[in-house]
Amino acid sequence: MTIPFILDTDTAQDDCVALIASLLDPNADLRAITMVAGNVGFDHQVRNALMTLSVTGKLGTVPIFLGCRRPMVHEWESAENVHGDGSGGLTMDFSGDHTEAEHGVDALLRLTAEAPGELSIVAIGPLTNIATAVVKDPDFVKNVKTLVIMGGSNNGRGNITAAGEFNFYVDPHAAQVVFEAGFADIVVVPWAPLTLNDAVFSRAQLAEIETLGTDLSKFFLNVCSPTLAFDESVGIPGTTHPDSLSVGVLLHPELATRTGDYHVAVEANSALTRGYSAMSWGVHGLAANARVVEQAAAADFYAWIKGFLATETTPSRPLSGGLFG
Repeated sequence: MTIPFILDTDTAQDDCVALIASLLDPNADLRAITMVAGNVGFDHQVRNALMTLSVTGKLGTVPIFLGCRRPMVHEWESAENVHGDGSGGLTMDFSGDHTEAEHGVDALLRLTAEAPGELSIVAIGPLTNIATAVVKDPDFVKNVKTLVIMGGSNNGRGNITAAGEFNFYVDPHAAQVVFEAGFADIVVVPWAPLTLNDAVFSRAQLAEIETLGTDLSKFFLNVCSPTLAFDESVGIPGTTHPDSLSVGVLLHPELATRTGDYHVAVEANSALTRGYSAMSWGVHGLAANARVVEQAAAADFYAWIKGFLATETTPSRPLSGGLFG
């Protein structure tokens, strides 16, 4: 039985990999893509999603809804110093491509209301769309089956600041709203220590992917190249893949080999600790509101992604730039 879900994304680098998995995994029933302001410029994110759909041969098969273009309170901050344009300089003919007229938040509300308790959401960008849906219609919370969130850390280590993981830092007020909303099932895939331990692809693994010689493997290496350079400059020995792991945890729960019940709260007001995720593990008298993935099957996760990248596809439109010439 397939798993119906919506991917809420700020498409760049690993978001593209997460989208590939969402499109090609036989367990996946991807109903929609909703776009949120995050990693790179909003229009770049849309183009990156369209190119990902194209390289998988799925262009036009999944609707893209444009959501919130800025956080709830703060001005938008990008991660372009990490991701560049999010694709490593790729492009294609975008003529005739279109996104849906319906706002992404309204699409989230409508789609979950049409199938209450059946659709899950994988949110791999800032939580602005999800929080806005909560505020606009409180019934949204009970209509979502599982909400998988890529964000935060359960050891206090940030990536955009010492304390703040990017997705929570960009819109901490949205993260506060979401964790206080009362969703029945939240699963958190954190930046640290999980991603750094179990979702980094080494140079040796990237070399294995290069030997595959498919359009998907070339696309993967291209979109990950700017992030690899940044990661290695800060001591991370490879490319990081928490977004695709988030999709993996929904579609293949066995990839999460250890989870814990936590009360998750996010700091929004302190300049020093903005976006900090306080994850209480049950000793502070706080009721759990999320399951946090503490450990993943790293080898199985890599093999799962590599399997998609070995797939021969017929791209909907040719890509150019980077490894595509």
